[in-house]
Amino acid sequence: MHQTRSNELLSRALEVIPGGVNSPVRAFSAVGGNPLFMERGVGAHMFDVDGNRFLDCIGSWGPLIFGHAHPRIREALIKQLEFGSTFGAPTEREVEMAERLVQAVPSCEKVRLVSSGTEATMSAIRVARGFTGRDKILKFEGNYHGHGDSLLAKAGSGIATLGLPDSAGVPENLTRDTLTVPYNDLNAVEDLLKANQDTIACIILEPVVGNSGCIEPAEGFLEGLRSLTADRGIVLIFDEVMTGFRLALGGAQERYGITPDMTTMGKIIGGGLPLAAYGGRKEIMNCVAPIGPVYQAGTLSGNALAVTAGIETLKMISEDPELYVRLDSNGIEVAEGLRVAAKEAGITATVNQVGSMLTLFFTGLPVTDYISAKRSDTELFAQFFRGMLDRGVYFPPSQFESAFLSDAMTEADVFYLITAANETLKCIAQ
Repeated sequence: MHQTRSNELLSRALEVIPGGVNSPVRAFSAVGGNPLFMERGVGAHMFDVDGNRFLDCIGSWGPLIFGHAHPRIREALIKQLEFGSTFGAPTEREVEMAERLVQAVPSCEKVRLVSSGTEATMSAIRVARGFTGRDKILKFEGNYHGHGDSLLAKAGSGIATLGLPDSAGVPENLTRDTLTVPYNDLNAVEDLLKANQDTIACIILEPVVGNSGCIEPAEGFLEGLRSLTADRGIVLIFDEVMTGFRLALGGAQERYGITPDMTTMGKIIGGGLPLAAYGGRKEIMNCVAPIGPVYQAGTLSGNALAVTAGIETLKMISEDPELYVRLDSNGIEVAEGLRVAAKEAGITATVNQVGSMLTLFFTGLPVTDYISAKRSDTELFAQFFRGMLDRGVYFPPSQFESAFLSDAMTEADVFYLITAANETLKCIAQ
């Protein structure tokens, strides 16, 4: 595989961008080699600046549920550009987008549009604090909720990929009120709540973790959180930036039948453009300015281009009752293919899969939380990643990130992915 142009661009980027990339996991630090610079994407494939073609298993880290450059989304954006991209004033499309989110997501009676998942989670926590009058928050180890200061304690994802304990530059007093417990450990949650009576504003979690790799909630875990928070007046926040509209039309909360008090959303709702949202019960959301005392604002919030791409994406999802059947089926097939390939190669591995999210962990033990995910052999994963890349499959360049499948993947694509994994794992085993 040639990457002459990518290497040239990396040299230029290193002079003007920290690490040469605008998000750390793109740097290939955990898997070795230099990052590839992409030029274009079509359907389930993307092409780098050297002309190499890859089956895309990250989908821009989740947003591209219909693959790259879908004609309907592209045409909707071109049409909107004729009218303008952003106005700094309300538009009808913002209202339509909010209506669609409220209709689809069980917990949302009102929503506020923002520009990124980080902004959504930061804002939701501020609203929860304003609503309850409490300061402390509880999060789970290995759950990533964006790079807000108070949320980088034991944050998984990019932090784990780079081997950092947390992030420098975050004063201790900003994380002092952030409490952390292991994911899937309901007893630890209950003990912490008892030790912090009437001081916790919210519990925030990824209902299905994607930022320690894909980890499913244990049976009864989400139900237990719902009961514990309801009994204590604590706001339960589902961070569905990844899972929203990916695991079901109504996200993980629809899939598992648990309704939180608030939800954060992003990725898919922007159709590939920067857009996110947070929402919840009316009495909570009515705390937000201009009708409430909790201030939050954004110059490009609800900009016309992002909202247009999002509306078209949500239309396509709602018009296709078999979408999630296909995505789940492909997810199951790929996961089983990876399990079989690892077993035949004599490599110890565990595959976690929920819908179109999945992770191949190089460990023989079940992966149920951040601690068990970190037992994985990251050097073996790095070899797997590089072998897949050489065979034209772009997997997440980190053991601690979920892969995302798109509906643009054909049966032939799925077969090719499994075949590439089989060949790669056999080479590693030799």
